[in-house]
Amino acid sequence: MKTKILIPIYNDWRSVFKLLENIDLQLDGWNAEVSVLIINDASTEKKINKSFVFKNLKSIKVINMKKNQGHARCIAAGLKYISEKEDFDHVIPMDGDGEDRPAELGTMIRESSGYPNNVITANRIKRSDGFLFRFCYLIHKYLTFVFTGQSIKFGNYTCLPKFTVFQMIKEAATWSSFSGSLSKIVNNRLSIPSIRGSRYFGPSKMSFINLLKHSISIIAVFKTTVLIRSIIFLAVYIFLVLQHISVVTLIPVALIIVMIFSVFVLSGRENITELNNSLENINNIENLK
Repeated sequence: MKTKILIPIYNDWRSVFKLLENIDLQLDGWNAEVSVLIINDASTEKKINKSFVFKNLKSIKVINMKKNQGHARCIAAGLKYISEKEDFDHVIPMDGDGEDRPAELGTMIRESSGYPNNVITANRIKRSDGFLFRFCYLIHKYLTFVFTGQSIKFGNYTCLPKFTVFQMIKEAATWSSFSGSLSKIVNNRLSIPSIRGSRYFGPSKMSFINLLKHSISIIAVFKTTVLIRSIIFLAVYIFLVLQHISVVTLIPVALIIVMIFSVFVLSGRENITELNNSLENINNIENLK
């Protein structure tokens, strides 16, 4: 089984090389052909200039992009590149900072070997973030469920069979939200329990604002469902408070209207043309091994 690990990176080379070392250690003794593709999102930080010895990884490529486009679009471009240029059976997208733990790779690959045609997701059962961020993340999950009916407990850390990779690059939403797109096109998914690891270096780059954007980007994938549910919520709410309308009672109405507006604005980021043309943004390709 040929597995490609896809890692988007921006200005965090120390972390990605530590991740590669840990992945290589995890593969020791495995009967698996694993290669890594790093998508460098036009980092301004210079790559570490030292030699690395990896005995278990078959190959490591770095694709340097011409301009910065963001995490989700890097993954989409990576899937596009792998689907057109690489020989593979599965693709595993991973964050490059240590929060997706290499220790869980063995479970994921064994599961995919037993069920080669199924998507395997790493569903979060525990996070290492502070209380405030965990609370905000819980709100994000509830908002997503209320407006879309989808309970999305996973991020990028998944194992995608070849057929699903081709489905993903045909879906415009992949350009803006990986987990939203995968939830939209694949209903029957298997999962493994996953603990969100700690970053190798420095604090988390996921701020409250970025979490809000991430949440709305996922919700925007299901904009038709959002519109229908929002209309129902508004109708029921207005009916219940019709006799006692005040500024306070109108706050939920305003919030729903803002949500609808945000969703339809962000849904414009879904662009199959840009996804199809994403490989034109490649500056050069380096082989680290």
